[in-house]
Amino acid sequence: MEGLNEEEQEIVKMVREFVDREVKPVAQELDHTDTYPEKLIEQMKRLGVFGLAIPEPWGEARVSTPCYALVTEELARGWMSLAGAMGGHTVVAKLILDYGTQEQKDGYLPRMATGALRATMALTEPGGGSDLQAMRTSATRTGDEYVINGSKTWITNARRSELIALLCKTDPTATPAHKGISILLVEKGPGFTLSRDLPKLGYKGVESCEIAFDDFHVPASCLLGAREGLGFAQMMRGLEIGRIQVASRALGVGRAALEDALRYSQERESFGKPIWRHQSIGNYLADMATRLTAARQLVLYASRRFEAGERADMEAGMAKLFASETAMQIALDAIRIHGGYGYSTEFDVERYFRDAPLMIVGEGTNEIQRNVITRQLISRGTVAP
Repeated sequence: MEGLNEEEQEIVKMVREFVDREVKPVAQELDHTDTYPEKLIEQMKRLGVFGLAIPEPWGEARVSTPCYALVTEELARGWMSLAGAMGGHTVVAKLILDYGTQEQKDGYLPRMATGALRATMALTEPGGGSDLQAMRTSATRTGDEYVINGSKTWITNARRSELIALLCKTDPTATPAHKGISILLVEKGPGFTLSRDLPKLGYKGVESCEIAFDDFHVPASCLLGAREGLGFAQMMRGLEIGRIQVASRALGVGRAALEDALRYSQERESFGKPIWRHQSIGNYLADMATRLTAARQLVLYASRRFEAGERADMEAGMAKLFASETAMQIALDAIRIHGGYGYSTEFDVERYFRDAPLMIVGEGTNEIQRNVITRQLISRGTVAP
């Protein structure tokens, strides 16, 4: 926790203790029954987790981005779904904080800081995937209102979030296309439909849904920042903290898998000695720990740049790319170390293996991250520190 002040270190320790005391004992059952963690979410609200990105005068517990990353890691170490429950909420809070009007800040941020108002973002469309500029969801200005039509998918917390940061086209004829994209801060009402929860391999307990808008009317004051055509750039900046958050989730999953593997390798014996003493198992552990440590450094590096207000799309992309692939590899190696028990639902390592792929495809696939990194390498023209 180098670089964190004393108060931030205490916050990370508090969340770590919460995870060990409250989350670890129930995560397996909640995951296997796909149960929404109502009690744990309420405890997270009391801990101030939903307000970690919101400063005074709207919030009381704003922390630095590196601290936020480490808190996310701790939550994901207990159960990745809990970290997912606050990820999109934080992105929306940052969007409002950085680009919102005074009325939008005063109206939303105090309630978001306590978790009384939960928020999510709606970007992806059925058939659209990572090509956000090709979206079809439109918002047509009619007097003092926008009329929204279209659909979105993979919306986390869609059932329980009351505020949605909706990426949509306010000018379908704009050239280039991104200049016609805006963000509307919408609340549910007539014309909004939540069609279904998507079945998932992992990431259980927290819902991911399809939503649709059919002549959905919202006041023009819902436009983020009160100016059209800025939504794509605003969301790209918001996704920097989103990708840092997803990378931090990967750290938590990877760390949990490594900790379980370390414990099991000391308890399990074969051929008269603990299995960690067998070179093949020891090599796995050494590689797992090295990769995890390198991934954490990338995440903290991106976090420091973001905190300093510097452009961090390449750094966040690197962190998300490397941390997610690392989590997947560590989860697989943890299963190898557990042998047959690693394939059993009685051990948590099978859950880590189901949860890890989400970070590879979520918040922009790793193929997209490589594109982002390459474009920035060409643009910056140097990799000098």
